Amino acid sequence: MKNRKPEPDLEDLNHKILVQDEIIALAKANSPRLLNKFRLVYPDFFRKLSAIHPGLKNSEQIFCIYLKLNMTTKEIATCIFVTPKAIQNRKNRIRKKLNIPSELDIYKWFNEI
Repeated sequence: MKNRKPEPDLEDLNHKILVQDEIIALAKANSPRLLNKFRLVYPDFFRKLSAIHPGLKNSEQIFCIYLKLNMTTKEIATCIFVTPKAIQNRKNRIRKKLNIPSELDIYKWFNEI
């Protein structure tokens, strides 16, 4: 009995999945609620981003959310109604602002913070 791992609370797990699904739906809908919802659910993400670059604009923070959600260039472009080339340019600007080395996968970098 002492070595038993506590079983995950299915209710908590279901809640996390629902919240994650809601965030993805907000992102795909380009909803203005995305930033506030993401801040509520993942406050550490923004603390870490602020520590790296305190002056990120809201639009840049929202773009970082899309990257954190592992959305492809095409998916982001479709969601926010711009060309994939515009997304590539934004990725490059964010990479420079946050000092992400060019040889490092930007998605991997965002998954680690």
